[in-house]
Amino acid sequence: METITPTCGALEQALMQRASVRQYDGRPVSDDLLNRLFTAAARTQTMGNLQLYSAIVTRDAAQKAALAPAHFNQPMVTGAPVVVTFCADYRRTTDWCLQRKAHPGYDNFLSFVNAATDALLFCQSFCTLAEAEGLGLCYLGTTIYQPHTIIDVLRLPRLVMPVATITLGWPAGEAPLSDRLPATAFVHHEHYAQPTPESIDRDYGPREALEENRRFCRINHTETLAQIFTDIRYTREACEAMSVTLLDALRRQGFMAD
Repeated sequence: METITPTCGALEQALMQRASVRQYDGRPVSDDLLNRLFTAAARTQTMGNLQLYSAIVTRDAAQKAALAPAHFNQPMVTGAPVVVTFCADYRRTTDWCLQRKAHPGYDNFLSFVNAATDALLFCQSFCTLAEAEGLGLCYLGTTIYQPHTIIDVLRLPRLVMPVATITLGWPAGEAPLSDRLPATAFVHHEHYAQPTPESIDRDYGPREALEENRRFCRINHTETLAQIFTDIRYTREACEAMSVTLLDALRRQGFMAD
């Protein structure tokens, strides 16, 4: 029997070529397009079909400037036509329950985790759909580092917490691809396989050997690429300080007991 080797689908090919886009050509992104993408993304799986998320679209220049400090003033925040903040949202569901004579009890950490999971799944579906339309975007991992500013600027009520932000627009030219670890680094079969020195060398060696990463080490005066992440970018002190800020924001928004 002839063996048929399946070819990559269009979506798979697109994902293999995706890159973070930080510069945009200035063309507007229409509300009709955004609404179509949000509507399609809402088909994403969700806990109990509750859709525990909200997305806040920011176009106004003053609003983007107010959000920028929360994202360490990265220039794409003010340079993109659109900034979208995805929030874990139990406010809407709680109000619905109260209005329907139900008895919600979602002011707890488990509820935040459930809503954050919904929001991130929704965000990823939206991003995939947006890129399939030719839009470019950049995911901002800074959203949970300084959440108080975002809460204030977007006027987020109790039980709404920002968890992800993207900048969005039409790309101004080609964006470079980032390297990725091979599947052997993160796919496990039947049980978790503890990393070994050999597997670390196998999976991280090619990344460390890239000239751009070797140069990254030289300009940061580090011996290894790992030292950049532990000693410069994501230090213990910074992670601990931002953890305190995050927990404080969760208390403020009603997801943690005082």
